[in-house]
Amino acid sequence: MLCQVCWPDAHFIAGSVCDACGVPLQGETIETDLCETCHASPPIWKKGRAVGMYVGPLRRMTLALKHGDRQDIALHMARWMVGVGDQLFTPETTLIPVPLHWTRMIRRRFNQSVLIANAIASERAVRHIPDALQRIRATKPQKDMTRDQRFENQRGAIRAHPKRADQIAGKPILLIDDVMTTGATLSACAEACFDAGAASVNVLVFARVARPE
Repeated sequence: MLCQVCWPDAHFIAGSVCDACGVPLQGETIETDLCETCHASPPIWKKGRAVGMYVGPLRRMTLALKHGDRQDIALHMARWMVGVGDQLFTPETTLIPVPLHWTRMIRRRFNQSVLIANAIASERAVRHIPDALQRIRATKPQKDMTRDQRFENQRGAIRAHPKRADQIAGKPILLIDDVMTTGATLSACAEACFDAGAASVNVLVFARVARPE
C-alpha cells in the first residue's frame, strides 16, 4: 500500500513495546514490561499491539480511510495488524470493533473499525461481531482534551448490544480500532465487554499516537 518513496518515512513499531498499549519502549526490557503510563494506570484490558506510530504515511493512510472514503485501505491495514497481533489470536477469539454513534455513522456512511475487523476476521478465520457494542451517547470531539477529560468523555457512552451480550459472555475478545491515543475509548469498550461477561479482552490497533512519558 505504501510506495517506495513513502515507505522509509513510515514509523513501524519494532523491538520492545509496552505489553499493554503497544507503545515502543527504550532500553533493555522483557516481554511483559509496561510503559510508565500503564505502570501508573494499568488499562482494563490485558495486552495491546499497534502496527506503527500515527505520523507520516501511516497517519495519511488512516485519514484516507476514515475521511477520504478509501475503504480499500482497510484490507492493507488489517494484514499488517494480523502480523503484529499474532499472539493475541486464539481459535476462540472474537473480534469486536469500536462502535460509532448513529449520528456519525450517517455522516461517514461506514465504520472504519468494522471494515478493518471484517478484513482481519477473513485473514485469520476468526469470529467477528460488527454490532457487538453500541455507542449510546454522542461524545464530544476529543482532539484537544487531556487524558482525564477523554476518559470522562467516554464514561457511560458504550454498552454491549442487548441482543449480542450472550455472544460476548465467556469469550476472549479482541477489540479493533484504527488509532489509539490515551486508550479512553478502548477502555470504555473493554468495560462494556467485561460487563457482558467476556473472559478476557485484548486490543489491536493500526496506529498509536505518541505520548510523553
